[in-house]
Amino acid sequence: MRLAVLTATCFFSASIAPSSTLAQNLPTLGDTERQDLSPLMERKLGEQIMQSVRRDPDYMDDAPLSEYLNRLGNRMLETRPDARGEAMYDFEFFAVRDPVLNAFAFPGGFIGFHSGLILAAQSESELASVMGHEIGHVAQRHIARMIGSQKVDSLIPIAAMILAALAARSSPDAAMALAVGGQGVAIQRQLNFSREAEREADRVGFQILRDAGFDTAGMVSFFGRLQVATRNYNDTAPAYLRSHPLTSERMADIQARMIDQRYKQYVDSLEFSLARARVRVLQTDTPQGYMDASTFFDTQIKTDQEDSKLAARYGFAFLAYKQKDYAKAQELLDKVVKQVESSPRQKIALKTTSMFASLDIDLKLATKQVDAAVKLAEQAMQQLPLSRGIVYQYVDALVAANRHEDAARFLRDQVQLYRQDPKLQNQLGKVYELQGKQALQHIALAEAYALNSALPAALQQLDIARRAPDAQYYDQAVIDAKEREWKEKHKEEMKDEKNRK
Repeated sequence: MRLAVLTATCFFSASIAPSSTLAQNLPTLGDTERQDLSPLMERKLGEQIMQSVRRDPDYMDDAPLSEYLNRLGNRMLETRPDARGEAMYDFEFFAVRDPVLNAFAFPGGFIGFHSGLILAAQSESELASVMGHEIGHVAQRHIARMIGSQKVDSLIPIAAMILAALAARSSPDAAMALAVGGQGVAIQRQLNFSREAEREADRVGFQILRDAGFDTAGMVSFFGRLQVATRNYNDTAPAYLRSHPLTSERMADIQARMIDQRYKQYVDSLEFSLARARVRVLQTDTPQGYMDASTFFDTQIKTDQEDSKLAARYGFAFLAYKQKDYAKAQELLDKVVKQVESSPRQKIALKTTSMFASLDIDLKLATKQVDAAVKLAEQAMQQLPLSRGIVYQYVDALVAANRHEDAARFLRDQVQLYRQDPKLQNQLGKVYELQGKQALQHIALAEAYALNSALPAALQQLDIARRAPDAQYYDQAVIDAKEREWKEKHKEEMKDEKNRK
């Protein structure tokens, strides 16, 4: 996946140390930009793009990894809540499978990281520095400012160009055809972040990184590594570096800001090392790729650093799971969990990350130990109440144990608590299908489509639900109400689209 169109420089990860003051509040934009591309429109554009991103095979839909990235990003945002902007964006951080060192920010608070960049970060502060920089692009609304002189109808070609970038790997010729047109070139120029925008994102990212308690030197060290890695590149330089020029002035500016800062040591979390081990396995599914990962873990396990050894052992367990050697994977996982439990410094990870529990549940499900999987998931939800991935696994375990009514009851409670989660609605639809409840199945699927902004598909599911033989009076009332709501909403969307043409 080559997301070169909307890239922005990336910088480190942070541990929360709430700032006592927000004296240096981030600036807001003028009325012109807000009028041409409102925060609401930015979010809508970002959500439309993300629909295609999530369908891309290189999107890393891995709950433990996503939870780590989002926990890290939200820790940084908690120290500088003004970075969420006037619309108070609910940021989403995610990863895509690509070895190129790259990160990117979509409108409305969607920030992605290439697997290659996550693996290149040698410390959590380096990863956080990238994250802070990308947050800076969103907080400063650089995309809105670049579109500022144009009308909102530019959203359509912009979205098309971004989606064309997503297709670059599977169909380079098609993507190139879009890019060579006069309109495509103009859009490309609009979306390439200017050097001034990059410096601004640097400054905002530095503030966030510092206030979150990270080692600000990580920003400079990661920049330096990128420069060395691409010193011999010209036009073949990775897209990240072409759109994020690593000028000496930018690096000097960051170093100057560090002069008055007191040194603050930051100790990487074990979860950072575990996430990198997981990414190393997830970024490939080939025998050679698995061999390379095994060789890396074998080297890493020989180091003197405790977190590196633990991460390597976890990586071996996850690799064995991916290779379907479940007995070996369980043995390796049990060993590394015991080692973490016996470490005074690292044992806290068992209560803060889902990486161990998630793999254990997956192994129990893979080996048909469904009752054990249910029990593990219940225990994990008690320890990790905010983990959405464990919730999904718990439902899977209940279904595998043929406890369909328990699964349906649990999901009905969950969809009331998390009304914007389409995965829960999809799971609920599957459970209703297993129970033979056709009307409820299609109502749940309709909700999932609506949450993914696919209203025509949602309305189609409602029509199927209405004609289901088991549709009751109450079901018909729910269908009618939702149909009126979504038809009106779809009508407004079509009207807005027509006006933009």
